Amino acid sequence: MIGEIDIYSNGDALRRYVDGLSDTKVVVVGDILMDEYVWGDVSRISPEAPVPVVEIKQETKMLGGAANVVNNIASLGGTPILCGVIGDDQTGREIVDIMMQQGLRTDGIIREPGRLTSIKTRVVAHNQQVVRFDREERKRLEDESIKRILDFVRQIKGGYEAIIVTDYGKGVISAELMEGLRKFLSDSRTLIAVDPKTGNFEFYQGVDVITPNHHEAAAFSRMEIVDEESLVQAGRHMLNELNCRSVLITQGKDGMTLFERNGEISHIPTVARKVFDVTGAGDTVISALCLGLASGMDLKSAAMIANFAAGIVVGEVGTSTVGVEDLKKAISSRI
Repeated sequence: MIGEIDIYSNGDALRRYVDGLSDTKVVVVGDILMDEYVWGDVSRISPEAPVPVVEIKQETKMLGGAANVVNNIASLGGTPILCGVIGDDQTGREIVDIMMQQGLRTDGIIREPGRLTSIKTRVVAHNQQVVRFDREERKRLEDESIKRILDFVRQIKGGYEAIIVTDYGKGVISAELMEGLRKFLSDSRTLIAVDPKTGNFEFYQGVDVITPNHHEAAAFSRMEIVDEESLVQAGRHMLNELNCRSVLITQGKDGMTLFERNGEISHIPTVARKVFDVTGAGDTVISALCLGLASGMDLKSAAMIANFAAGIVVGEVGTSTVGVEDLKKAISSRI
């Protein structure tokens, strides 16, 4: 029922494909976040409560959400254009500053007065996440902000090969926004890829590819994915209900499964040698997959590239990206 892709027999072709990712232009539309890390050590339990006492050694701030997708595309050699909303606050200004320092475009970032820029703060001790706390806003965007996003993407139409919609459920992605994107792209060959959020699947009708994890696929299909049969049912259900070209269900240590409109189902086994942290792995998957498709790869090859890229980032602690040479080395090591 599910065909197994032989990742060991495609290494030479995949490495050539990686070289072709450069200069491919991709627009990223979605929720812009700040990922903040507090690094420390734990040597005792608090006398006040049964919780660890973390002695802070270092604090870092990194681009998160849609901005991390942009980071991933840039590190793979592509040319990303970010379009999303931040608050008119210090965190929003810091995000813009980080992007400018990295040479990334910021003209698609819209400031919405009165809105809070989302921050995810993770406390990490001895390479283990101790706790995460979020400061965020999930309210729907103002109509003017939606209009400005659509106007920006429309104005640069023709200057990109694909659009990634990355939904973190913070209010940027809505039915109105998706309808607007589909409407003015209906007469073009521009690819639309979606990294979804549970509860928002009705927004993603008719896209080219969607990349849910197995929990999100199970929630949408209203079934528990416990074996190959239930996985196939969930994937086919999503493919048909959303009327999309393809579905790539990520399954952590069990790899990925690709469902195509022509009825083909292909499983790609994981290549991760170690898993320390899955933070940002979904960003890496959608970035590499969409960049591959936009540069001319077929679905299976792009999914394999995404699988190799994800296998690298889960071996790192914290939000991270994959460089071209690291990706080529990972592919070579599995031949």
